[in-house]
Amino acid sequence: MPRTEELETSRIIEFQVPLPVDVDAFQVGHRYTVAEVSKQETGGGEGVEIIDNRPGATIVGSGQPPQPCQYTHKVIYLATKVPAFIRMLAPSGSFEVHEWCWNAHPTIGTLYRNTNWKDAFFIEITTVNKPGNADIENVHNLTGQRLAKRELDKIDIVNDSIDPADYKEEYDPKKYDHGALNENWQESSPTMMTSYKLVQVKFKWFGLQSKVEAMIIRGIRRLLVNFFRQLYCTQHTWRSLTMSDIRALEVQVKTELDETRDEGEVQGMVEE
Repeated sequence: MPRTEELETSRIIEFQVPLPVDVDAFQVGHRYTVAEVSKQETGGGEGVEIIDNRPGATIVGSGQPPQPCQYTHKVIYLATKVPAFIRMLAPSGSFEVHEWCWNAHPTIGTLYRNTNWKDAFFIEITTVNKPGNADIENVHNLTGQRLAKRELDKIDIVNDSIDPADYKEEYDPKKYDHGALNENWQESSPTMMTSYKLVQVKFKWFGLQSKVEAMIIRGIRRLLVNFFRQLYCTQHTWRSLTMSDIRALEVQVKTELDETRDEGEVQGMVEE
C-alpha cells in the first residue's frame, strides 16, 4: 500500500459510502464497475490506459505480513476533465495522471501522481470495506494531527444531489427495476456495508492551492456518487459473475480502451 504520512498533506477527508450490498459480493461489483466506468470515460484522446494489471502482494497494516492483491498501473488522460482556468495555466503534460492501485479486498490503496508536479501533487486514497452502516468511528486508525485534520463526509447514493449532466435514469437507485430504494433505505435495508475512503490531497501551487484542492475534493465526491449509484444499479449484471469472469472482462476492456481512446468525442464527465 502507498504510505504518504511523511509528506505534507493539506486535506484529509474520509468519505463514508453505505451500500445495501454484502462485502463479499462488493468485490466483484467494484471491479466490474471500475471496468465499465473506464470505458464510459474513454474517447476523444482522453480516458484510461491500462499499463499493468496482475496479481501482486502488499502490506495492509503496520507489522502485518504481505497480503495478496491485484496490482494495477494506469494512466488517466483528463485535459477536459479539469476547469478551464487550470488548463490555461498548467504546463503541457500536467493532465496525465498515473494511478497505482493495490486491491487487497477488503482493503484497497490507490495513489495518484503526475510526473511534472512530483511531490507538489498527490492524491492517496485508502479504502476499507466493512459490514455495517458507517458505524466505525476510526476505521483507518488515525492518530494525532492526521486524526485532528480528518473531515467526515457521508455519501447517500439515493438522496444526495447529483449534477444534471451526470444523471442517468438507468443508474438511479430509486428507479432500479431489480430493487428500487426509497428515501429511508438505510433504515430498511437488511444488508449493509460501508466503503470508508480516506482521501489525502496535496496540491502545492502558490495562490491556487486551496482553490484547486477544493476542486479536487469536489470532483472526487462527484465521482464517488456516480460510481456507487452505477454499482448498485448494475447488480443484475455482475451478481452472477465470478472473479475469473472479472479478470477476463478486465483483459477485454484493456483492448477496448486501447482501440477507442483516440477515437470519437470526449466521453464522460467534463469541466467547463
